Amino acid sequence: MKTTQFYALLALTCAGITLSAPAGADTLQAGRGVSAAAGKQKLVIQVSDNDPKKWALALNNAENVQEDLGKDKVDIEIVAYGPGLPMLKLDSLVGGRVAEAMENGVRVVACENTMQKTQLKQEDMLPRIDYVKSGVPEIMRRQAEGYAYVRP
Repeated sequence: MKTTQFYALLALTCAGITLSAPAGADTLQAGRGVSAAAGKQKLVIQVSDNDPKKWALALNNAENVQEDLGKDKVDIEIVAYGPGLPMLKLDSLVGGRVAEAMENGVRVVACENTMQKTQLKQEDMLPRIDYVKSGVPEIMRRQAEGYAYVRP
């Protein structure tokens, strides 16, 4: 290897850039690092704050990812637990946006442990949301399945 090639490779390595493709990736979209061969991208978003602004940010994140990658090329799940769960109630300030996200293919999941501790029932919640026993293990499972994790 020539000295100039060595220093170029060293510079790329120090910058965190490798010349090998990710496992299973045949091609990458220009400048995006999204594997075309890997199939759908996956994203799990945690919302554990009782704050309409945090919910708006999470919903904006989901919408922006769908616009950038294409709705049919990404699976998105929003997991709500703890103080974030009341924003999934029927009288929620962000209920309309949550419903719109679900219509656009975003899966919204409520933690049943939080519901039980706060005496909420499924009848109190927005229609069409899904339920899991516990929010944190759901996020852990999704990460083990290759989902990227975001907490706005």
